[in-house]
Amino acid sequence: MELDNILEGIDLNNTPPVEEPLRQYYFLKKIKNIIRQKEEEKGRSLTMKVVTFGCQMNARDSEKLTGILLSAGFLEADTEEADFVIYNTCTVRDHANQHVYGRLGILNGLKKKNPDMIIALCGCMMQEQSAIDKIRKSYRFVDLIFGTHNIYKLAELLAGVYEGHGMLIDIWKDTEAIVEDLPSFRKYPFKSGINIMYGCNNFCSYCIVPYVRGRERSREPEDILHEIERDASEGVKEVMLLGQNVNSYGKTLQQQISFSELLQRVEQINGIERIRFMTSHPKDLSDELIRVMSKSDKICRHLHLPLQSGSTKILEQMNRKYSKESYLALAEKIRAEIPDIAISTDIIVGFPGETPEDIDETIDVVQKVKFENAFTFLYSKRTGTPAAAMLNQVPEHERKENFERLLGAVPSSAGSGAPCSCRRRK
Repeated sequence: MELDNILEGIDLNNTPPVEEPLRQYYFLKKIKNIIRQKEEEKGRSLTMKVVTFGCQMNARDSEKLTGILLSAGFLEADTEEADFVIYNTCTVRDHANQHVYGRLGILNGLKKKNPDMIIALCGCMMQEQSAIDKIRKSYRFVDLIFGTHNIYKLAELLAGVYEGHGMLIDIWKDTEAIVEDLPSFRKYPFKSGINIMYGCNNFCSYCIVPYVRGRERSREPEDILHEIERDASEGVKEVMLLGQNVNSYGKTLQQQISFSELLQRVEQINGIERIRFMTSHPKDLSDELIRVMSKSDKICRHLHLPLQSGSTKILEQMNRKYSKESYLALAEKIRAEIPDIAISTDIIVGFPGETPEDIDETIDVVQKVKFENAFTFLYSKRTGTPAAAMLNQVPEHERKENFERLLGAVPSSAGSGAPCSCRRRK
């Protein structure tokens, strides 16, 4: 009802507002009119499908995309045989890019059957110029391309597609803008993902994320708390606070606030029973955060703490800013304060210069920390990162041999997530 009231007050005869999110509500109303007109022409409802690749941040972005499209009048389709299909892409590993290209070939066949079909690509992969160039050259049937910084502009961009011709590309290199308060659709009614910050400042030498997600920028705590309060009023019991490194939350705000302080304020919201978060970087996980977790009745007893490698030499080359010894000390401190905690991790095998002895160091950490779950990955060279230019790339057969050795030591290399327990309030 609130959205209907907002749209009712918008006059499309006026020029679009400059300020956000009012500008997007203007275009949302415009899209609703276009959809209604096309449905009358076709004699049926128009359908859409949002397909998500990658991390929890992408999953949350897809909820926003879905909410905008549903509010515009689309019906959600079960398959990609829809009038509007959007791929929210990931680019952490090259395999993710190749998977998208393969799926685009299938969409091309579907579009030949339905020439009015609109195909859109957004997300991290679209921030890479090489991907844009390839799509322009080989996938000219794609109608819309935009990146990670302007997800909220979907209604405006879609209006441009319907009113224009040819491929529309809208990529921003970076931004300080944070635009929320737009329609969103939760996949699960009892839990929600909450973006508390965007971007990353860590620049691990193997990682493309800072280049495609931009620099860190934190949301104001009042905006975060208001969103959670609204979700709680709608029946949400569990929230997942999301950021590339939640431990850095608040550092870019004019009035700084720590992540542990934010957690304590979220705890006070009535109706919220479980609080999760990810991801924590080992380099700046504070004693204060450990204490807050140990005393909390709502924060789940799970911590995802990416190791990446157990070799201090490799960690230095990865620019991780901690050593094997400091990671082990941190894990020991966490378990001393929170004995029932479940710790999960990420590990990369095959980073340039890695030797069997370095793998031994990683296996040693795995055995000492006793992770409840470990997500293991073969190193993927990402163009534009410092690691991609390193001369001592590990041959594929050695990477696979070391990978198999590590798999024999970790508790699990796949799954939906690590186990977690919450101490319930009595």
